Amino acid sequence: MNNNNNLYKPLTVRPFNQLLKTALLALPVSLLMFGCGSKGNQSAQGPAAIPAYKVLTLQPRSATLNADYPASIQGLQNIEIRPKVDGFVEGIYVDEGTLVKKRQLLFKIKAPQYEQDVRTAEAGIQTAQADVNTATLQVNKIKPLVEKDIISHYELESAQNTLQTKQAALAQAKAALVNAKVNLGYTTITSPVNGVIGSLPYKLGSLVTSTTTEPLTTVYNTATVYAYFAMNEKLLLDFSRDSTSKSIKSKLNNIPKVSLILSDGTTYEHAGKVETVNGLINTNTGSANFRAAFVNPKGLLRSGGSATVRVPNRVKSAILVPQNITYELQDKRFVYVVDAQNKIKNVAITTMENTPGQFYIVTGGIKSGDKVIAESVNNLKDGTEIKPAEVSVDAIYKDLK
Repeated sequence: MNNNNNLYKPLTVRPFNQLLKTALLALPVSLLMFGCGSKGNQSAQGPAAIPAYKVLTLQPRSATLNADYPASIQGLQNIEIRPKVDGFVEGIYVDEGTLVKKRQLLFKIKAPQYEQDVRTAEAGIQTAQADVNTATLQVNKIKPLVEKDIISHYELESAQNTLQTKQAALAQAKAALVNAKVNLGYTTITSPVNGVIGSLPYKLGSLVTSTTTEPLTTVYNTATVYAYFAMNEKLLLDFSRDSTSKSIKSKLNNIPKVSLILSDGTTYEHAGKVETVNGLINTNTGSANFRAAFVNPKGLLRSGGSATVRVPNRVKSAILVPQNITYELQDKRFVYVVDAQNKIKNVAITTMENTPGQFYIVTGGIKSGDKVIAESVNNLKDGTEIKPAEVSVDAIYKDLK
């Protein structure tokens, strides 16, 4: 009976307020455990990493920098070969592009009339010579008669005048022969200089005259060639203000020998010399032409070709920065300067006009002792902290002479 009564004993129910009190007591413990866990994770990750960059400390340097200028090549002489007589082209003894020597035969013009003129002049000389001989005999015949007063002196003077007339006619006939031979010589055309043959517009049998518009050919004397290049007005002013020399000639003499870069990128084996500068500035381009001379013993350089004149520029003490560590923004050039706190600052710089190559010659914005980032980077904001890694100056400027 007692066992049955235990089966039906009612359950004890905990009041709601006791459950709520238990939950509130457990909440701070959970929050404390969560906070501790988050702090532990952050400590494991550590602070944000500071980027490392190569840094260069600027110092004045002496170097030779090259400035390149596009150039056109012209021969020392471009001589048009034109006929001086009328006739047909009988012989062409050269081909286009052939190297020729001075007095080498180029063309033969068939002009029979000049051969006839020579024969006519030769015959005229014989006739005039016979007349002179006859007049001489007449003078020799009259002279003794005059001495014996057989005939008057007037007869002797008349005979002498006739002799002089015949002698003048003989001289005129000889001159005609010389002229005829000169004209006949014009039918054979030789090269006036050593050079290269240009185009040959006329073929065998073509009729040519002394008034023909197009020449038979053009001989380009390329023993020495001229490379013409332009320098803008600013550089020309710098050149003209050179205080070391007074005259233009002495300034040109102070320019070191220049190199010629051919169209295939190779450097011509002979150095050249800048000889002249045009005194007139081209109003369309704002530049003046310079002329550099190069010897051409092998005939490698041809008139009408193109190349690049490389002018060395010797700087004694200047701040040089590699071009690849700079960037351009809104027509200004910038570098990243590192301050004493290893923080970045974008600084605008000014450079010397037209300094192509691997380095810029800096004229303003940075100075000796400043540190700049020595590698190509983008989009670094002012105030960015970096970890500088100083690079060797010799490694940066190893290509400078």
